[in-house]
Amino acid sequence: MTETLRLAKALIARRSLTPDDAGCQEILIERLEKMGFIVERMRFGSVDNFWARRGISSPLVVFAGHTDVVPSGPEESWFSPPFEPTLRDGMLYGRGAADMKTSIAAFITATEAFVEDHPEHEGSIALLITSDEEGVAVDGTVRVVEALRARGETLDYCIVGEPTSNKLVGDMIKNGRRGSLSGTLIVQGIQGHIAYPHLVKNPIHMAAPAIAELAGTVWDNGNDYFPPTSWQVSNINGGTGATNVVPGTVEILFNFRFSTASTELELKDRVHAILDKHNVTYELQWELSGKPYLTPKGSLVEAISRAIEQSYGITPELSTSGGTSDGRFIADICPQVIEFGPLNATIHKLNECVAVADIEPLKFTYQRTLENLLCK
Repeated sequence: MTETLRLAKALIARRSLTPDDAGCQEILIERLEKMGFIVERMRFGSVDNFWARRGISSPLVVFAGHTDVVPSGPEESWFSPPFEPTLRDGMLYGRGAADMKTSIAAFITATEAFVEDHPEHEGSIALLITSDEEGVAVDGTVRVVEALRARGETLDYCIVGEPTSNKLVGDMIKNGRRGSLSGTLIVQGIQGHIAYPHLVKNPIHMAAPAIAELAGTVWDNGNDYFPPTSWQVSNINGGTGATNVVPGTVEILFNFRFSTASTELELKDRVHAILDKHNVTYELQWELSGKPYLTPKGSLVEAISRAIEQSYGITPELSTSGGTSDGRFIADICPQVIEFGPLNATIHKLNECVAVADIEPLKFTYQRTLENLLCK
């Protein structure tokens, strides 16, 4: 059993449901302090985070990740208990195996191996670890980033250990993510008896033409890294429950997943213009949960791509697909942010797992990336 596998099992054994870290971070901190890292525990609300740094010079290479996991679902439906890491048929099973405790274990063992080989390395290494990524994500990475920004600390490179691989480990790097902008639209009408249409104003009818135009609008054409921006309705709720009553309001929830080809302000302005064009009486509340970010091809992408080729024998594809990650917060103080980790096929599912054969190459990938960035 390799040290990375042993550490991954120790982390999986902790029932660290968001935002409970369940002691995972103390396991990591103990090993980091042995390597000379200065560790700052940063607890915000009920969320445990830490920032650990070794060195004071630049460039600064950061590993970022989360120790929290989603609920297991019905435990009786698992092959083995979700918080009892189990090896079977070449796979490591357990909640968090892929998302993302194996990556965190590989961060640690890769750093240990690198420091042993290069105790006087150039630059600095840091880890930013939270227990609030799978939840509301308001007291986790975003708060640590705010604290670092307030004291003028900047990052040069950041690797987030999200499970990015698609069919084979190493086949995909996330070099950016789309932004997420949500709206709660309440269209106002006049409630009344359905048999007296001249006395009512049906908000569903009022909203329908605007919804059709919003759904048919080309918001942008994307760019070399992003697909076109997408507008989607997720929920429509109206009515009193009776079949003979026109409702007074209808609530429509929608979301933009938007690229760097559009801005938050542009999208908002265009939505309001369409609603006003159709003479809709409405209230609209907005929530921006993530800005888009992009790391073009450059020193970090090249460094980890070479490392993946050495470790897995695969040339990775760059992608900005998928949902949001904590990379959206880190990009505010770091010009180059990428995500790379295990296969994402089983994340958040029953019987989450990673292949044991993929674990040590993951450690070597992170280790070689440090060498490529800090040993020139």
